[in-house]
Amino acid sequence: MNDFVIADPGKCIGCRTCEVACVMAHQKEQALEKLTVENFSPRLRVVKTAKVTTPIQCHQCEDAPCAKACAAQAIVQQDQSVQVIQGRCIGCKACLMACPYGAMDLVLTAAPAQGESKVEALKCDLCRKQDGGPSCIKVCPTKALYEVRGSKMVEQMQNRRKRAALGVTSSR
Repeated sequence: MNDFVIADPGKCIGCRTCEVACVMAHQKEQALEKLTVENFSPRLRVVKTAKVTTPIQCHQCEDAPCAKACAAQAIVQQDQSVQVIQGRCIGCKACLMACPYGAMDLVLTAAPAQGESKVEALKCDLCRKQDGGPSCIKVCPTKALYEVRGSKMVEQMQNRRKRAALGVTSSR
């Protein structure tokens, strides 16, 4: 089972610190002064409505519709998560259309070697290339975000089934 990050909308205050941390974690130069409107592309988005405020991000689906829709096989299951191989992405938008959560995004990035722009499909990658796990979790001031390890979830479900079989119910 894949790992994933989940948000507690009851704790989210909509400060967007998670978005900034995400962008910083994925920039080549991790400096706030390098952030611009053009390069601010978080892999999660805080959605604010009259009833709820919460970050929306990739659910790391086991049977990922984005991966199934990708004609270039740029989206793959890897390291208990769903990852985008940017070198394969052709920017066809099929993943955007397939994602039931609206967690995919396409951005234009500079490709200095070619002197042109390149399209990249962006989604939460659980900061797999960063030490210490997802950056959004580390900076959330209200602890509204947390990572769920797929292996732990399987273990918890097995324990719940055993307790249910014994007639013992509990929310944990």
